[in-house]
Amino acid sequence: MRSIGKLVIIGVGLIGGSFALAMKRAGLVGQVVGVGRSLDNLNRAIELGVIDAASQDPAQAVAGADLVMVATPVGQMGRVFDAIAPVLPAAAIVTDAGSTKGDVAQLMRAHLPEHLAYCVPAHPIAGSDRSGAAAAQYGLFEQRRVVLTPLEATLPEAAEAVGQWWQASGARVFSMRADEHDAVFASVSHLPHLLAFAYVEMVANKTDAARCFDFAATGFKDFTRIAGSHPEMWRDISLANRDALLADLRAYQAGLAQLTQWVEAGDGAALEQMFQHAREARVQWAQRFAQGV
Repeated sequence: MRSIGKLVIIGVGLIGGSFALAMKRAGLVGQVVGVGRSLDNLNRAIELGVIDAASQDPAQAVAGADLVMVATPVGQMGRVFDAIAPVLPAAAIVTDAGSTKGDVAQLMRAHLPEHLAYCVPAHPIAGSDRSGAAAAQYGLFEQRRVVLTPLEATLPEAAEAVGQWWQASGARVFSMRADEHDAVFASVSHLPHLLAFAYVEMVANKTDAARCFDFAATGFKDFTRIAGSHPEMWRDISLANRDALLADLRAYQAGLAQLTQWVEAGDGAALEQMFQHAREARVQWAQRFAQGV
């Protein structure tokens, strides 16, 4: 398997940091340089052994890089690509860890037009409500899925190398078109985050919010865990995947309207039928998920 002489992680948090640790454990990287805005976070990353050196200047950091992973919020990627474009080594592979892919592909085309052969958009599906270098962990990607959405111009060997590095981290690698990816994840990732944020906001704005939170227990904890996620990142994701997300938001609103009608009408049979159908779908998914299917 191809090794990485110098890996540059721009955005040293849960995903970027955990990828760096995975490459270190696999013995596939010589040096890891972390780039970020917070010196405290970068220094913590060095203390934890996540990175070997730090910089706040992306252009300076990518000199001599073999692989550059941009693990910032999607809204920052255009500025990052623009900063590194003039100084990227000719054969340096550029990948990302964003939760949306159509917009990342467009940003790469706009800011890295001379480097598209080595651009490999990617999405590791291993999120958490934790952030920062301290969130990085070994084994985060074990049996998790990673989706690659290569550009039309991406060299097959570049995509293959990125796929192999993800496999070395323990992940299972899949390929999709960018638009297909964004439609799928609007449904199973982006919409659930918006719903969790909106629900917690509703409870927090109630006149008896403190009393509600005092009595919240396991169900509330399970449903709202992802409302603890990074606000900046989810702001960017919501806007980046707007069209697909709006379609699912409207479908969900229609479902809520139907649910409201059944509750108002006291239609227990309709409620139970819907609950049963949803329960069966969720149980089947959970069984497949537990088996790693």
